[in-house]
Amino acid sequence: MFDVREKPSQVETALLIGAYFDRREIGKAQELLEELEELVNTLGITATSTELVNVREYNPRYLVGKGKAKELMELAKQQGADCIIFDNELTPAQQRAWEAEAERSVIDRHEVILDIFSMRARTREARLQVELARMEYSLPRLTRMWAHLDRQGGGAGSGGGAASGGSGGGGAQAARGEGETQLEVDRRLAHKRLDKLRADLEEVKRQRDTMRKERNRVAVAHAAIVGYTNAGKSSLLNLLTSSEVLAEDKLFATLDTTTRRLELPDGQSLLVTDTVGFIRNLPHDLVQSFRATLEESILADFLIHVLDASSPQADQLFQTTMEVLAELGAGEKRVLLVLNKIDLIDAERLAELQRMFPEAVPISIKTGQGIDALHHRLHQMLIDRVVRMDLAIPLERMDLVAFAHQEGKVLQENYDNGLAEIQCVVPKRFESRFAPFLTEPAEAS
Repeated sequence: MFDVREKPSQVETALLIGAYFDRREIGKAQELLEELEELVNTLGITATSTELVNVREYNPRYLVGKGKAKELMELAKQQGADCIIFDNELTPAQQRAWEAEAERSVIDRHEVILDIFSMRARTREARLQVELARMEYSLPRLTRMWAHLDRQGGGAGSGGGAASGGSGGGGAQAARGEGETQLEVDRRLAHKRLDKLRADLEEVKRQRDTMRKERNRVAVAHAAIVGYTNAGKSSLLNLLTSSEVLAEDKLFATLDTTTRRLELPDGQSLLVTDTVGFIRNLPHDLVQSFRATLEESILADFLIHVLDASSPQADQLFQTTMEVLAELGAGEKRVLLVLNKIDLIDAERLAELQRMFPEAVPISIKTGQGIDALHHRLHQMLIDRVVRMDLAIPLERMDLVAFAHQEGKVLQENYDNGLAEIQCVVPKRFESRFAPFLTEPAEAS
C-alpha cells in the first residue's frame, strides 16, 4: 500500500517564509509568521530564520519573484536548514519547483497543521478525520513521489541512448511508462481509500448522533467550549467539572471532544463539551474533515467562547473563532464570552478588553479569579433556556404529566375534576407540546 504522507525524515531546522501582497498587510503577515514559528516548534523544529517577503506580482512558479526565490534557496543552504516552510499555501506545481531547485523538502502552513493534527489524534474518530484531510491534501501532490523516475529516465535518454544506438532511450521510455502507470495505480488506491474513510466517518457520525439523542433525552442543557487554540478550553473544562482532560500549553493539544457534567452551586446541571481549537487560516478541508467533531458546537444549547486575554491580537483571535463558527452554521448561537489569563495582563489592558467585549466574563483559570462570576453567568444562561408553565392536563393525557416529570421539574401537582393541574419548569424546546393545556401564560423561569 502506498503512503501519501511525505514527512521529511530527521527534520530539525527550517527556514520560514511569509509572503504578503499588500504593504498594508505587513503587520498581519508578521503575526502569522510568528504563529507559524510556534506551530513548527510544536513539531520539534527550530527556525533558522524567518523571512517576510513583499510580493509585487504573483509568480505562478515560485509564488515570490524568481530572483527572491533564488536568494531564499541560497539562504536555506547557507543556514543548513533541513527544509523550507511557507506560511502561504503553495500549489502542487510551486511545491515541486521549490523542492527541485532548493534540493530540500518544502512544505506550507497547511501541511504543518496536518502534521500537528496527526501527532495529536488519539481516538479512532480523530485519526480518521486527520487521514481524510491529509489524503485530500496529498492527492494532487502524488506526482512528487514519482519525479525521480522522470529524472532517471531523462538521464538515460540523453546520455546512454546516443552511445548505445538508442537502447538507452527505450529504457527511459519504459521507466517513464512504468512511473506513469504506478502513479495511476496510486491515484486509484487513494480514491478508494478516500471513499472508505468517508464511509467510516459517516458511521462515526451515526454513532455520535445516537449518543447525542441519548443525551437529549435527559433535560440537561448542553454547552460547547470553543475558542482559538491554546486559549485554555480544556483547562476550563477541568476546573468547572473537576475532571482531568489532557490540558497542555501547546497548540492543538485537544482534537477529540470530551463531555463532562457540571453541577452548579445552585444545584442546576450542565453538560459541557470541549472541542478542537481554531486557528487563523485553518485549512478548509480540515474544517470539513472535523465537521462531525465540530458539530458539537452547532448542536449545543449555547457556546462558551474562551479568549486568551493575554494575546496582543485578542480581537483577531475572537474574529477567527466567530468566522469558523459561522462556516459551521453555529454563528447565531448564544455565546458566553470568557476572557481567560487575566492574571497575565495589567488593569489597563483588562479595562480595554472589557470596553471591547462588555458582556465578557474575565477569569483566570490559574488563580481561580472570576470563577464565581462565571458560575453566576452560567446559571443565567440556563434560566434563559427553560420556561415555567401552569397546566391543566386531562387524565387521559397522563403521558404528558410523565413527560413533564422526565424532561423537566414538577413544582406542584394536584388532581381534580378529571384534570392533572401541575406547575412545572421544562426546556423551552418542549413548550409547544404543553401549550394547548396552559392555564396561565408561560413565563421564563
